[in-house]
Amino acid sequence: MRTVTVNASRKYDVFIGNGLISKSGEIVKGLTASRKAAVITDNTVAGLYLKTVVDSLKESGFEVHTFSFPAGESSKCHRTLIAVYDFLAEAQITRSDVVVALGGGVVGDLVGYAAATYLRGVDFVQIPTTLLAQVDSSVGGKTAVDINAGKNLVGAFKQPICVICDTDVLSTLSEDIFADGMGEVVKYGMIKSAALFEKLLSGSIKDCLEDVIAECVSIKCDVVEADEFENGERMLLNFGHTLGHAIEKYYNFSGISHGKAVAIGMAEFTKLAEEKGLCKGGTFEALKKCLEKNSLPVSCEIELKKLAHLCLSDKKRKSDGINIVLCSDIGKSFIKKLSIEEFYEFLNVK
Repeated sequence: MRTVTVNASRKYDVFIGNGLISKSGEIVKGLTASRKAAVITDNTVAGLYLKTVVDSLKESGFEVHTFSFPAGESSKCHRTLIAVYDFLAEAQITRSDVVVALGGGVVGDLVGYAAATYLRGVDFVQIPTTLLAQVDSSVGGKTAVDINAGKNLVGAFKQPICVICDTDVLSTLSEDIFADGMGEVVKYGMIKSAALFEKLLSGSIKDCLEDVIAECVSIKCDVVEADEFENGERMLLNFGHTLGHAIEKYYNFSGISHGKAVAIGMAEFTKLAEEKGLCKGGTFEALKKCLEKNSLPVSCEIELKKLAHLCLSDKKRKSDGINIVLCSDIGKSFIKKLSIEEFYEFLNVK
């Protein structure tokens, strides 16, 4: 097992290894004086791992209440959030109790936001069950729900008391869902680690899952510790996301997965940056090769002109422009502030 410690406003550990879900009760017991837990998941994960987590918590002396909602990005909304609040109230969860988010990024984001806001804050644990959630969304304290205007526009920073990444659960993922998580893994190589990027080019990470997850989490931890509330360096973690979120919005959050949209966003921005002399020659081809090797797309049929205005409704938008993230080379990233006019020029859109 690997342990990565996050030194944010709240210090906590990310546990990475096999068989950890069956030990979740023991882990959580050591972090809270409460013996009452609310486990929230989606209806897909519920059939796979809910019983294991509930049994483990009960064996460690917890009174356990459970709730599940329909799987998918469309559930990451205020309708589901209100249902979660009602469940927590009915279960009589107090500020001294603990909420457990069991699932992928949608579950972690929504349940984390519920924990941040219910009773003005309840402790919560992340048990991510997808590669994307284990390497990225479960760590760092970003929680949110979507609204009609865009993705993750309503949220809060709420650090968990721990993150439990069981690598065994990744074996149940379809190749498509696993590839989705690889979008975020490639992102970490691009923004901070040329060595990780080369590893992704040379072979399957399934042979070294624990090490790769730990490396991605460590990179994110370093960035979060330096800029927890995204006032500067943490924006680097948004590489590929400005265009990626716009693509997701274009398809109404149902036509393309997050990781694949981010992959397209990384590729399109890198291609444009290279054309404009903002990154080293050959960077786009290297990224394209890495994405394709990991079953990820590099382009879409949507015209950039149609995506431009959707980009400007993203969280990275400022009153006087937008911040975008580019890579000058593999493993080297920077933030570029653009006016609205300059952003359209960057996209070659008039």
